[in-house]
Amino acid sequence: MNTQKYVVVDIETTGHSPAKGDRIIQIALVTIEKGVIVDTYTKFINPGKKIPAFIQDLTNISDKDVAQAPPFEEYAETIFYKLQDAIFVAHNTNFDLTFLQAELKRSGLPKWHGLAMDTVELTRLMYPTAFSYKLQDITAELGIPLTSAHRADDDAIATAHLFLRAQRDMEQLPYDTLALLHKRSFQLKSDLSRLVFELMQKKRNAQPDAFDRFNGIPLKIKKKPLDDEVLETASGTWEERLEKAFPDFERRQSQLDMMDAIQNTLYNNGEMVIEASTGMGKTIAYLLPAAEFAFAEKKQVVISTYTTHLQDQLVQNEGRIVGKVMGSPLRIALIKGLSHYIDLTRFSELLQGEDESYDETFTIMQVLIWLTSTETGDLNELNASSGGQFFLDKIRRSHMRRLTPTEKRFDFYENALVQAKEAHIIVTNHAFLLNQRMPNPSILKNVGAFIWDEAHQVVQAAITQHEKTFVYTQWKYIFGQLGLYDEQQLFAKLYEVAERTGFATVPELLKLESLFTKFAAMFDEVSAILSAGFAEKFRNSRHQKCSSLLSELDINKDRFFEMLRYLNEWIDLSQLILQKAERLTEKSVQDKIIITDWRYWTEELMLKSVEFSEIFVFPLADEVSWIEGDLRSLPNSLSFYKRPFEVTSLVENVIGPARGKKAVIWLSGTMSVPSNERFIVNQLGIPSQVGISKFDPPKDFYQGARVFIVEDMPDIQQVSQHDYIESVADAVVQTVLVTEGRCFVLFTSQDMLRKTVELIQDTGLLEDYMLFAQGISSGSRLRLLKSFQRFQKSVLFGTNSFWEGVDVPGDALRAVVVVRLPFTSPDEPIFKARSEAIAKEGVNPFIQYALPEAVLRLRQGFGRLIRSKNDRGLFIVLDRRIETKSYGKEFISSLPKVKVSKVSLEKMVTDIEDWYNKQ
Repeated sequence: MNTQKYVVVDIETTGHSPAKGDRIIQIALVTIEKGVIVDTYTKFINPGKKIPAFIQDLTNISDKDVAQAPPFEEYAETIFYKLQDAIFVAHNTNFDLTFLQAELKRSGLPKWHGLAMDTVELTRLMYPTAFSYKLQDITAELGIPLTSAHRADDDAIATAHLFLRAQRDMEQLPYDTLALLHKRSFQLKSDLSRLVFELMQKKRNAQPDAFDRFNGIPLKIKKKPLDDEVLETASGTWEERLEKAFPDFERRQSQLDMMDAIQNTLYNNGEMVIEASTGMGKTIAYLLPAAEFAFAEKKQVVISTYTTHLQDQLVQNEGRIVGKVMGSPLRIALIKGLSHYIDLTRFSELLQGEDESYDETFTIMQVLIWLTSTETGDLNELNASSGGQFFLDKIRRSHMRRLTPTEKRFDFYENALVQAKEAHIIVTNHAFLLNQRMPNPSILKNVGAFIWDEAHQVVQAAITQHEKTFVYTQWKYIFGQLGLYDEQQLFAKLYEVAERTGFATVPELLKLESLFTKFAAMFDEVSAILSAGFAEKFRNSRHQKCSSLLSELDINKDRFFEMLRYLNEWIDLSQLILQKAERLTEKSVQDKIIITDWRYWTEELMLKSVEFSEIFVFPLADEVSWIEGDLRSLPNSLSFYKRPFEVTSLVENVIGPARGKKAVIWLSGTMSVPSNERFIVNQLGIPSQVGISKFDPPKDFYQGARVFIVEDMPDIQQVSQHDYIESVADAVVQTVLVTEGRCFVLFTSQDMLRKTVELIQDTGLLEDYMLFAQGISSGSRLRLLKSFQRFQKSVLFGTNSFWEGVDVPGDALRAVVVVRLPFTSPDEPIFKARSEAIAKEGVNPFIQYALPEAVLRLRQGFGRLIRSKNDRGLFIVLDRRIETKSYGKEFISSLPKVKVSKVSLEKMVTDIEDWYNKQ
């Protein structure tokens, strides 16, 4: 096997469209036979036109490089010959093959015919957890050299090695997985089915493999828990143990003091609030005492965090370090909410059915490969397309379904529970602990202490955990999936199965359809009422996209009660029918799929019913509901949200029963602000007698930081947004040029971010730099961050989520530019509701709420910059209010004691140049 000839092709061109006259300027062909690269062919090509400047910058190919090169016609026959009897391979075949076909036709040669394999599609399939599938990103992640990206010769060699690596990795998959992949591979966009078939044939008579099986689907065998084997009994003070384990241990008194304080709190079932600055090693400072407590007291410690990055860090890195210090393996288990995990039964059922789309087919194939390597079963590991996310939502575990003993044995969530029960340390997220409907509360039975890291985020996690949403298009999508009998959607299929097998009577089914018709019609009425009220409120608005508190709309809610009544009647009847369907012993695979699909959409409408009720029918006094929409597309654009605006009682429900019986430790880098020490603490409902213990970093930790306030920026409240954006763009460009990139630019508004980035791109002044912009560039926050770190000359433009929780150590981040002080918009509905509540108590909401929240965000923004004592970085504030307003000193005093310079933009650039030269 594997005797096929492959030719890997990469081209560089003057643009994206051969139809518009763009031409090839460089081509490279790499030939692979019998799994080995046997030939490389690279040529510069004269395009007969000038190469645009941005292409020259991208490829480093100039007009001079191609001036003496022949035109494509002189190479056309050789290229055509090399491609004969070969499979065409490229990283995005749609581009390379389309361009090449056009050039061959222009040269008077026939169209090339053959199979084509796309390494973008192949790597998306084989590496479903990779953060990016751009050639330079995926090769870097797999350790494949790529010297000069966007040069055809280097790109083609890298693509060839990428193809061979993916081929080898696919060959390692079990035969059953390959067979399941092959069944769907004909739906792929390139001819990868040929590759899957060859490898499947090769493994047909392979020896038994080391995989588990669930309903014929191969799974990675689960790890057995570690034994409590003693490595070398550790003793002595914390400092002595750390020095023994790590000869290069750097003594930090604040870290040692924090360990002692936490140890004391753990053994006394006390409560403690800690503000631990960046750079003092806070993770090890709480993990070591927690491990010692768990070992000594035979009690578990729960560590809750907000970001997945810290969860992974705790499980993968810090756990090993602590085990080494303690002289005994530390068992750490990670557990998340139920819906994070795959429902293997549901997945295996859908595997038997017909796929709805390419996205669904592809995601199923990704999941099959992922299941051979995942140890967690956490679907959030997967990098699926937006269409693929719909499928992933269908296969998430639900608390509404009970498992059989066999299902339990293979279930990832059940396995996580087992691991947690046997662990010394349980790592989870705030949302999991704050969940009022935790599926298995017994998991916390042997817990002796709770440590809340990133504790300032508990407030946000509690609010989000209890958020309810009503989105018009989501409801209509569900209605479309269910349909009426005549519409031949899911209801028609259920009707036919019920009629054939007898689990529901015709009168029951007709009533079900009648109720559906009634509440769907009522839904349209309700949506029209809401649209009319929304349009009336903003009749004179200059903006198209608006938001309003629901209480500010003048609407009659009689129809809302009526709709809810019909909907709940439908849910009750649907559940009754499902119960009878589940008792059927004789069901075909297709019958099971239809019944399971019906159960899924019934559960979705049950959740929607709760959302609808809590937003419109039975709202709670301590919650706020608001509406958002676009006046140009009502009711399609309507969305409603409901959130609690104070979380003290929500946190108390979780922590209250533990107080005095178990240790409770809250810690964060930012737990206070100068003017309101207990701003976060009071929101969490922590008793007033619990003080805030502060542990500072080493003395010279921030010596590499400088703060600049640009004093000749226009006053944001005195000029138009356009003028301010022009000044921001100029300041950003000059900063980036003098620091040579590696900058974060932080905004509070997505609209201002977009306009600033577009203006900078239009000027062309940063053409040499990679610009990554949240909400503009594709990918999640983590993927944008990783892309930013891959390039020397890069700039990342971010909004709210980049103000905190992002760790970029060393020279990877040189400057943070703050465009506006991070105040929440006064029109933001929750902010508005909370401010009104504070004002009713006779307190100034700006001083009590708006200012402390903004100061905390600024501190978090500064925290992105200096992550170790060797870091060097600039913190640049463009908003002059920090010096012109009386509250400005609150922001400055909240920062570490570093040099603050108030200078003009020109002087700042000169100072930065001098500073860098001295470095």
